[in-house]
Amino acid sequence: MSDELSAVLDHIEKIGELDLDGVAATTHVVEVSNALRPDAVQPSLPADVALRNAPSVADGGFRVPSPQAG
Repeated sequence: MSDELSAVLDHIEKIGELDLDGVAATTHVVEVSNALRPDAVQPSLPADVALRNAPSVADGGFRVPSPQAG
């Protein structure tokens, strides 16, 4: 594993020697468009619809088992 890490560090060193002035930073190697939807407020799913097929409901929400002690 130390040989692999050494090889990775050697590659990083070579990249550090490159003249990258004027090269725009990127987060993807290919153009990505519409990756995220706009952050817009939208109505929530009504509780009765969300809970319609729940196996167990309590106090207007999904009922889940309590954690076991110990």
